[in-house]
Amino acid sequence: MKVAPSLLSCDFAHLAREIANVTELGADWIHIDVMDGVFVPNLSVGLPIVEAAFRVSALPLDVHLMIVQPEKYIDAFIKAGAEWVTFHIEATNQVETCIKKIHHHGKKAGLSLRPGTPVFVLEPYLNQVDLVLVMTVEPGFGGQTFMADQVTKIQWLYEKKQLHQLPFLIQVDGGINQETAPLCQGADCLVSGTYIFKSPQRKQAIDFLKSIRRKT
Repeated sequence: MKVAPSLLSCDFAHLAREIANVTELGADWIHIDVMDGVFVPNLSVGLPIVEAAFRVSALPLDVHLMIVQPEKYIDAFIKAGAEWVTFHIEATNQVETCIKKIHHHGKKAGLSLRPGTPVFVLEPYLNQVDLVLVMTVEPGFGGQTFMADQVTKIQWLYEKKQLHQLPFLIQVDGGINQETAPLCQGADCLVSGTYIFKSPQRKQAIDFLKSIRRKT
């Protein structure tokens, strides 16, 4: 299982130290949530933080765009250092354009959806993307409670992936901890902020998430 600590819960006053710490403890990617206050009712980091993280990170940056019209900003975030760029299907009417734009730069394209959006709307794009992000909380704020009813989306995606032999990764984000991570059977990558960064035993937290058995 890949583990992507979410910087939303880190100590931004010591960004380089926080990234170095989770890297040393075994993280696979660094997850960065970008919020515009429009698509979600909150603001978070933008291009300068992605640029700063890129300068100090030995791990790939996994950037989750929770912004409207992501097609306008994809180029800038890739230039800033994003290796994986995930955007929301609800945020644009140019889904294929966004995917092609990301791939044009040689980067990995991800597609996500809100908890209230039916998972089947992703089906036309499953053979085009490198990652699908299942949100198990409402996007916009860290520290929320895991929504167990979203697990069926993971299962649906896993079945489609196996049936059609598709290579996309299934990522899960929202309320991931010791109790909820084992519910995410079929996932390839778990994103966790509070559980990792607020833990007095970060290595234990990361090791536990990495120990979750993936379906084969």
